[in-house]
Amino acid sequence: MDIALFGDTHGDYTAVEEAVSAGVPPVSVFLGDFDLSRPLDEELSPLIEAGSDVWWVHGNHDADTPEWYDFVFSSGLADRNLSGRVVDIGGYRFAGLGGVFRNKVWNPRSTEQPGFSTRKQMLKADPRSRWRDGLPMRHRATIFPEDVQALSRQRADILVTHEAPTSHRYGFGKLDELAAAMGVKLVIHGHHHEPYESRLPNGIKVIGMGQADWRIVNLGDLK
Repeated sequence: MDIALFGDTHGDYTAVEEAVSAGVPPVSVFLGDFDLSRPLDEELSPLIEAGSDVWWVHGNHDADTPEWYDFVFSSGLADRNLSGRVVDIGGYRFAGLGGVFRNKVWNPRSTEQPGFSTRKQMLKADPRSRWRDGLPMRHRATIFPEDVQALSRQRADILVTHEAPTSHRYGFGKLDELAAAMGVKLVIHGHHHEPYESRLPNGIKVIGMGQADWRIVNLGDLK
């Protein structure tokens, strides 16, 4: 199966038009940081109307403003967020982990314990910081230990993240560990705007995507 990968768009959707013109991919996966001026389903309508099955994970900037947040998380594609779950797409198990690590919550590189292991702990510790009766807006794009723990108990073929594993110089070993625990064969990430292919020390293949970039990947060799 061919899938189209789309790096952090940051408001530039030229790649969507290019992908449709090149021949509609059966599945399209976006890596977050959309910087939208309208709902996500409207922005990606050329792909949707052409029949592509669209999925995504969120990036850190998707919780920068209420408008950007709503255009992603309240859009007609809200149910296509892969983050925190495993979904069968065309016979392949896709897992997702959106957002980024933030020091206030959890820096896996640090020897210190996480500031908060769960969202409930954060809300209890600082109820005055609530936004829309829940987490502070920016921390709705933050990775908590509970997210990684929940995913690590599941199995998948492909892990889609915004943050990078250690194949990137700014990556996190915790994502290497997660990929290994889930038994994935491919990690796809955005965030750093650098296109590359590599492998983790454990042999798992990694694809990093550039800003506003896109490419086709065939998943046949993952079976």
